Amino acid sequence: MDRKENTLHSFLMIGQSNMAGRGYVKDVKPIYDEHIKMLVNGRWQTMTEPINYDRPTSGIGLAASFAGAWRMKNENLQIGLIPSADGGTSLDDWEVGGPLFDNAVFQAKLAQRTSLLSGFLWHQGENDSFGGRSSNYFDKLTSLIAAFRKELQAPDVPFIAGGLGDFLSSGRYGKYFTEYNSVNDALRQYADTTENSYFVAASDLTANADGLHFDAISQRKLGVRYFEAFNCKKNVLGPLDDENKLIDRIQDKPLTRTEKAALLEISFARGDLSLADFENQLSTLNSMSS
Repeated sequence: MDRKENTLHSFLMIGQSNMAGRGYVKDVKPIYDEHIKMLVNGRWQTMTEPINYDRPTSGIGLAASFAGAWRMKNENLQIGLIPSADGGTSLDDWEVGGPLFDNAVFQAKLAQRTSLLSGFLWHQGENDSFGGRSSNYFDKLTSLIAAFRKELQAPDVPFIAGGLGDFLSSGRYGKYFTEYNSVNDALRQYADTTENSYFVAASDLTANADGLHFDAISQRKLGVRYFEAFNCKKNVLGPLDDENKLIDRIQDKPLTRTEKAALLEISFARGDLSLADFENQLSTLNSMSS
């Protein structure tokens, strides 16, 4: 697809649970923007969270705030997210020709029919942080991403990888992640030695009570760091000076009348609003905008 003003720019979400997102939805303000889309059954829908529903525990991930930051720099364009991450998976599970790889390629190719693939968002490594697996991480990741680029004809599309959190060693499952620093070193090495590839550190980020998954606000922070890496084409090795303010701006974006009406429809369809309340609020909204 040629680059045009009205092109939808899509980003492939790949990795394990911290890419899918396990942050508690109740802990952050929602992000809702009619110009942020997600791929569902091969078609674009307005994004709502959870985006990547791989498990009943799916929640807030980094992609929503990434998309919100992207939109602030591209006010007249649309962004699309392609959810393909799967919790609890290792690099071996992502092997070329395996079901996870094939599914991600399939989803991305569906997206490419109506969008310009503009980036790979990767977060994975917890399941390669024990038993000596980390020693092969760099080589396996190199082969995997090269295969994605080849299959999707995307040799120059930016690849952004996030580091594993320091909380891993002390959480409930800490004994399983003794090699997480080695995985982070491999991710950083890959970014430093591979063109169009960037590393995002998880410095100062915190976890849910499980000590395994980034909490919701940390996912918001991670997402804006991913965008900084993408936008500035550089590694991001610590917190951004203004990341909290940026997150507030994304979450507090004024809603258009169309967005307000859509959220009312969602609330009604979920049973959160009675028919009378829905019609009254919709009528009030319409009268205010006429």
